[in-house]
Amino acid sequence: MWHNLRQLPKYRGLIQSLVARDLKARYRGSVLGYFWSFVNPLLLLTIYNFVFTYLLQNRAEGLQPYAVFMFTALLPWTWFSSSLGEATGSLISGGNLIKKVLFPAEVLPFVTILSNMVHFLLGLPILIGFMAYYAVTPDWWELPWFVVIVGVQLLFTAGLSLLLSALAVHFRDVKDLVSNLLTFWFFATPIIYSYQQFPEYMKYFNWNPFTHLAISYQEVLFFDGPFGHKWWLLALGAASVVLFLLAYWVFDRLRDSFAEAV
Repeated sequence: MWHNLRQLPKYRGLIQSLVARDLKARYRGSVLGYFWSFVNPLLLLTIYNFVFTYLLQNRAEGLQPYAVFMFTALLPWTWFSSSLGEATGSLISGGNLIKKVLFPAEVLPFVTILSNMVHFLLGLPILIGFMAYYAVTPDWWELPWFVVIVGVQLLFTAGLSLLLSALAVHFRDVKDLVSNLLTFWFFATPIIYSYQQFPEYMKYFNWNPFTHLAISYQEVLFFDGPFGHKWWLLALGAASVVLFLLAYWVFDRLRDSFAEAV
């Protein structure tokens, strides 16, 4: 396991080329091309804002402008859910590559995660634009925490993706299970509502790992005041390291069976 783990940095060139190929394939034949990376989050923000501002009005104090509050956590959730959903089936869809001699199978989940991360980063200008429009100004001295939050989310997503992609090769139901679980997970996370609205349920929210990512994004980018959730974020970061190592161990144990199973 440790030998294969040390080899990961050597695959960065392969990962970069596969990420570029994935991005090109996603928009091949499209008129707007990469511009969809800006259009999709803009449409998503517009739809959610219309629904929860005009149809299902959310006028809770401290959440205005609601569009900005919601999008600070919705954008990273989209990165997480898309990555997890696609990475779970990445070994199955990339079976032709896995069957090649010496191809590092763990590259495929990473490619999916990083491709969706590119879309997340390209969606940030939309969020920044809305923040500027509504005059929402974050505390500038807390913005470096944004990089830490993204890093923790990347590590957490990578750990789950490695584990689920390895299990999905042998148990095909895992992909459908993850798809349905993500729907429940979304509504169980304070994204379209604030955890401050339901303080009596905070002890349950704390068991949800993405709660700490969502709240961290909200506190750094939207809410006034100090970044009080940083200790939960750092605890999640430590847990994500353990999760990643455990997931990689499971992945490495099952590696030899991938070529036959796909």
